[in-house]
Amino acid sequence: MNPSTHFDLVVVGAGIVGLAHAYTAAKRGLKVCVVERDAACVGASIRNFGFITVTGQGAGDTWRRARRAREVWGEVAPQAGIQAVHHGLYLTAFRPAAHTVLEAFLRTPMGTGCELLDTGEAARRAPALQLQGAQSVLYSPHEMRVESRTAIGLLARWLAEAHGVVFRFGEAVLEVATPRVRTARAVLHAERVAVCTNTELHGLFAERLAPHALRLCQLQMLRVRPEPGFQLPGAVMADLSLVRYHGYSRLPEAAPLKAQMQREEGESLAHGIHLIVVQSADGTLVVGDSHHYGAAPEPFADQRVDALILRHLRETLRLRSCEVTERWVGTYPSSAETDCLIDRPDDATRVVLVTSGTGASTAFGIAEDVFAAW
Repeated sequence: MNPSTHFDLVVVGAGIVGLAHAYTAAKRGLKVCVVERDAACVGASIRNFGFITVTGQGAGDTWRRARRAREVWGEVAPQAGIQAVHHGLYLTAFRPAAHTVLEAFLRTPMGTGCELLDTGEAARRAPALQLQGAQSVLYSPHEMRVESRTAIGLLARWLAEAHGVVFRFGEAVLEVATPRVRTARAVLHAERVAVCTNTELHGLFAERLAPHALRLCQLQMLRVRPEPGFQLPGAVMADLSLVRYHGYSRLPEAAPLKAQMQREEGESLAHGIHLIVVQSADGTLVVGDSHHYGAAPEPFADQRVDALILRHLRETLRLRSCEVTERWVGTYPSSAETDCLIDRPDDATRVVLVTSGTGASTAFGIAEDVFAAW
């Protein structure tokens, strides 16, 4: 047996879902290899907010996995040299109907540890918020933010150095027939294989993915430079998030807000826009996002969509200046039925796709579930 090609687990894909499976396996003492087609991770995992979101995730498995993933991030990040840029979430309710949704949310188990602040207390804690006309602000202490474009690389390096995970970058996987994995450069052998290939819906196990009617979701994001000294107290959201995040939107009390938002913000809803703002260590803000769905979304950003996102930004934060320094698009697989697809082609193989854009928030929890059931 050649030890350089034989492993306990081969992971296909070095995004956050693949890395979470590699970490979970390595913690169990398994010999792990991660195979990634690109020379580095350049997909959805580095294009997102780096925002580990718990509050507002869908009730049940997604919320439970997010809570666990947040715990793992808290353990792993300092060991891997990943900075926690800020913590917590402030969600401003501008409409009375939005305030009602927040009150209802706090009555659920998912509201544990969160607070509903009046505007005076919110202004004291978070002076960056624009609170004119606001009803209340939900504060959650559960969230954590890392710089995704560097965190993924740091996590991979730490897994290699501290846990002996073998990485094969720039190497496409052509076939998985566990225990055999054929790549463009070698034949690997593993007792188990986890396929975590994100948007590659027409490659490995395409015949098994086809019945799930997955689409691709493309989003637009921006990096904005505010005035010097501007400081966010944590991540920021507003009313549009309450009709998008399932932890809020599936509450019965959300129906009137949805109807009102459709009348007042129909264009934003048509583009799948809801505001998220986080801050980087250099002071810039990562702002988004929009959601457009299809089998092959065009890779072009629409200036009108960016303009809508920036309007919501100015309405939510007290910004004196707002210079856009970067614009980009991201893509992830989407399902109308589930937030995460775990398929079992055979006893030794799992295909794992996060189908809700919540990879950073839930991947570590998902990987633990996969291994617990394996």
